[in-house]
Amino acid sequence: MTATRKPLSRHDLTPLARAALGRTPVSAIRLRGGSKKGVYRLAFDDGSTAIAYVWSADEDYWDAGPSDLRDPFAHGTGLDLFTAAHVRLAAAGVRTPRLLHVDADAGQAVVEDLPGESLEAALDREPALLDRLAALLATLHSHTGPRFGKVALVDNGGSSYGTSCEQRVLEGALRDIEEVSGREPRAAAVRERLVERVRELAARVRPRDRHTLIHGELGPDHVLLTPDRELALIDIEGLLYFDVEWEHAFLELRFGPGYETLRVPGLDEDRLRFYRLAMHLSLVAGPLRLLDGDFPDPEFMRGIAEHNLGRVLDLLGR
Repeated sequence: MTATRKPLSRHDLTPLARAALGRTPVSAIRLRGGSKKGVYRLAFDDGSTAIAYVWSADEDYWDAGPSDLRDPFAHGTGLDLFTAAHVRLAAAGVRTPRLLHVDADAGQAVVEDLPGESLEAALDREPALLDRLAALLATLHSHTGPRFGKVALVDNGGSSYGTSCEQRVLEGALRDIEEVSGREPRAAAVRERLVERVRELAARVRPRDRHTLIHGELGPDHVLLTPDRELALIDIEGLLYFDVEWEHAFLELRFGPGYETLRVPGLDEDRLRFYRLAMHLSLVAGPLRLLDGDFPDPEFMRGIAEHNLGRVLDLLGR
């Protein structure tokens, strides 16, 4: 963090810890990776730990301000999104860290700590864990909603902007093309071809009225292992009802060769082709935008943007 964004101290988080667990932490360490919320490991004098989530402007490197709940792709962060997603996943039978305490006024929560490995760290040694993830995804994706959109909206009777998933993806992709073209000369050189290709792929997608429960950003770093080696999802605020192909486009991107274990029959190939390109565009625009601020690992974000720009240009050539 820079001088303008200091991590919270154990003293700052003591009121939350005492309200949640009746105890005072001996340390509070901000964990790496969070760009939308602060994730702190609270340690206590008996060796036990818990995790504190803090949603605030000081913890959000995107500096996006309040998100519009009716936009499925709006900046997905906030305690309300988290608690709605936690309730929905529990009802679906999908494991997440247990919720121990919520402070709605402060925008903070405490959950159980699963201090073991992430799926990302364990996969090389235990490739069979992908079979467990496939089973978890089958459970998650067996649930549907009446409309597309964020769980916090739809489960409370609300409706998203727009008429379909593919329309919202098209609108987002066109915005991303404009943004990326303004920042990256290689994209600017093929801007018109990108617009044409995105519109062409979107036009092939046929209407559908099934809206599947998906995580929305499910990489191996967003799955933790419990002490009994079960899988638990984290970073769940983006949980939404949407096309299952959106999830699979991201899974394919993040798991590489391991995705073959997660692949399922019956996916709409036209949606997949469209969503792959749209997702890569999003993963150029987002990291470039984040680099305008003070994100503490800029090289990592530049690497994501560069990789995905390469994929966009590759897909454009097909």
